[in-house]
Amino acid sequence: MPRGPASATWGDGFLRLRNRLLANPAFQRAAARFLPTRFIARRRARELFDLVAGFVYSQVLLACVQLRLLEALADGPRTVADLAETLALPHEGMQRLLWAAASLRLVERRGDDRFGLGVHGAAMLGNPGIAAMVEHHGLLYADLADPVALLRGRRDRTALGAHWPYAMGGDPRNLSSEQVSAYTTLMAASQPLVAAEILDAYPFHRHRCVLDAGGGDGSFLLSVASRIPTLRLMLIDLPPVADRARVRLRTAGLSERMSVTAGDFLSDAWPDGADLVTLVRVVHDHDDPAVLELFRRAHRALPPGGTLLIAEPMADTPGAEPMGDAYFGFYLLAMGSGRARTPDELGALLDRAGFDVPRLLPTRMPLQTRVLVARRL
Repeated sequence: MPRGPASATWGDGFLRLRNRLLANPAFQRAAARFLPTRFIARRRARELFDLVAGFVYSQVLLACVQLRLLEALADGPRTVADLAETLALPHEGMQRLLWAAASLRLVERRGDDRFGLGVHGAAMLGNPGIAAMVEHHGLLYADLADPVALLRGRRDRTALGAHWPYAMGGDPRNLSSEQVSAYTTLMAASQPLVAAEILDAYPFHRHRCVLDAGGGDGSFLLSVASRIPTLRLMLIDLPPVADRARVRLRTAGLSERMSVTAGDFLSDAWPDGADLVTLVRVVHDHDDPAVLELFRRAHRALPPGGTLLIAEPMADTPGAEPMGDAYFGFYLLAMGSGRARTPDELGALLDRAGFDVPRLLPTRMPLQTRVLVARRL
């Protein structure tokens, strides 16, 4: 969906000249030799090569995750031979993986034959949700084996569509516990990556009751409950998912504070009583008509002056532009539903649903999640 009209500008002629120059092999060689432009030329060449080689890099990461290499280095550096024996790889294969992982800063050389965690590897080790997403990406890679076919609409059967079965049509209330287990587990594993960001960005203590729509197994509400012990908790999700949430929240000792509703949040009634509704990583999974319906249902569930909070990665995030239109653009295409939206696009839908002008709140890691809040008029 276009975000604005495309029209010729005075700069188009200049950009044509620029692109013609950048495509000229003689200019490329000269720029690489000339001292003032050498750094820029090399950086651009590296960026272009990274685009070409990106799939290989991701497979190196996948191998590290599948072999639990980072966990094997958690207690300190180890030799190639030691790691090869532990991870059941031939010495040559282990060495090749370590060299590749070191080039991506997942591990670091610590002498001629020893390797320890690198800066990216250490960060991943502290965020298990990233490893879960890396393993999950095997489904996405299978669907992207023919990206042109996806773009032409031939996506009736995709691996991601099977993983997120509610996105492929039909009545989601008929899904079984087995059908929702994989995606519910994945969302729960990656929830800690975003829950703290949301809770730090918005003052939940101002409210008395929060309704998490599409709240999965209750992972986000568990984070809310630990931060705000006086807040009442409500959740609505599909019946088999709601069953998991009910058990998890009860096990956490929250029976007196919680209310779980089983149903399809696009067709069944939402519970009353919340002055804050949250949609955490929900909106971008749906097409515009469904999003508008979600916002209207949130509007009906809230009292005048109540707040709707939307938290998810958004398009046009400064410094993370490829995340919205490249990563989520193709991920959601393969899934069969939804798209990443800009805050302004979300604001237009919120306006149609009866909310006031939303506020975009700062988060520490906008690439992971941005937070948009709007009051019910």
